[in-house]
Amino acid sequence: MILLDLGLPDMDGFEVVKRLREWTRLPVIVLSARGQEQDKIRALDSGADDYVTKPFAMGELLARVRAALRHHSRTQDGAEASVVQVDDLRVDLGERRVSVGERDVKLTPIEYRLIALLAKHAGRVLTHEQILREVWGPQATGQHHYTRVYMAQLRQKLESDPSRPRWLVSEPGVGYRLREG
Repeated sequence: MILLDLGLPDMDGFEVVKRLREWTRLPVIVLSARGQEQDKIRALDSGADDYVTKPFAMGELLARVRAALRHHSRTQDGAEASVVQVDDLRVDLGERRVSVGERDVKLTPIEYRLIALLAKHAGRVLTHEQILREVWGPQATGQHHYTRVYMAQLRQKLESDPSRPRWLVSEPGVGYRLREG
């Protein structure tokens, strides 16, 4: 795991993230006093797995480290887990099935692609642009309302209280994550 402060004296931290991604898949968590939305998006789009703004609570940082390590252990051999389970939510990527408890949830093709993308990257923040590019294609980047509308639909179908989601979490101004365990 790599904890990287963007405020480096001799090199741009965003460039460091890009260079790290050229040779390693180790989890990278960026720590920074820069709280601007654009900085968070730039770091995540450069390849960081998470972004923590200073000052931060040590408990939150440790939870994010654990989540990143869990995600990394699932993908260490380059193979994604075929089943992602978070509490009662189960996403079976091999069978293309989503269930909550014992109940199968019927999803549209786009809803399924969205939950599958989040499941493949469980615990990681995905930016609006990453989600749009992967689910709708490169022509859709910039259409943030797509993600808001479909996340609301998914929350209605999956969450017991869509107004206070347990699993499908917003990262304000950045994107979304599927919360792990």
